[in-house]
Amino acid sequence: MAVSCKILVGTMTGTADLVAEELRDGLRAEGHAAEIVPMDRLRADAFASGGLYLICTSTYGQGDVPDNTRDFFEALERERPDLSQVCFGLFGLGDTTYLDTFCFGGKRFQRLLTELGATLLGQPFYHDAASGTLPEEEAVGWLRGWLDAVPEPLRQAA
Repeated sequence: MAVSCKILVGTMTGTADLVAEELRDGLRAEGHAAEIVPMDRLRADAFASGGLYLICTSTYGQGDVPDNTRDFFEALERERPDLSQVCFGLFGLGDTTYLDTFCFGGKRFQRLLTELGATLLGQPFYHDAASGTLPEEEAVGWLRGWLDAVPEPLRQAA
């Protein structure tokens, strides 16, 4: 049974784009449908149709969301849409050199989406740039476990 997933990307330097591409390719290799959507194109009604999403975002500055996600994030905070028909996974990027705000871009999205009624599936992944591992390589392994957490109602015949 296949899933259809939108991968929403927030990035400053392009690293989250690379991770999103690996996630998309990993999903497609398993027979799933996946589309990458940069968050700078989105409004608060982006989740109106419900469904399955992956949030792939870095952290910027003092624990902020990246510039290309700011308008979308603020619109969600302001308009507070009902996201009870949304399920999501989270791949956050950060650096423990900034321990007090490590992966706060992703953590802020996780908190906001769940406050609005969305369901977090599986464990979020918080990549540490100081770890010496490549986040796009880590994403492939994490994706397999995340797919196991996707419930049957979100799966359809391929």
